[in-house]
Amino acid sequence: MLTWKDVIAFTVHGNPVSDQRVEKLDAEWKAQLTEEQYRITRQKGTERPNSGALCSVYDEGKYSCVCCDAELFDSTIKFASGSGWPSFTQPIANNAIKYHKDTSFGMVRVEVMCNVCDAHLGHVFPDGPEPSGLRYCVNSQSITLKTD
Repeated sequence: MLTWKDVIAFTVHGNPVSDQRVEKLDAEWKAQLTEEQYRITRQKGTERPNSGALCSVYDEGKYSCVCCDAELFDSTIKFASGSGWPSFTQPIANNAIKYHKDTSFGMVRVEVMCNVCDAHLGHVFPDGPEPSGLRYCVNSQSITLKTD
């Protein structure tokens, strides 16, 4: 189980190695994604709080990257954070997520990205529920839910 200490270590010492890589030209991403998906995943945008279709969905399944289809989160670790974005306590695998120190907007945060294609997902915070204490705050536009 990852902890905040692990997340910070990844931002300082390097990310876990992904099992695969997907790289495309910017024009290919634009052709594949909706305008909003492109803005969020490729340009590091954010959707308005409580506007995402997956905020209040708790169906069983796996959440995958909208860009490359890599599995990122399992529905069993999704929780109602009240933040306005889908929230998770752990990635589906330790190497599913890439971490980057984000100092935009005068804040210091940890950005989370798909470790396969570098799609911006959102941010992770150390204010989640036990036992990990993590809250992965993810844009609905950056993920898809695949039900079993």
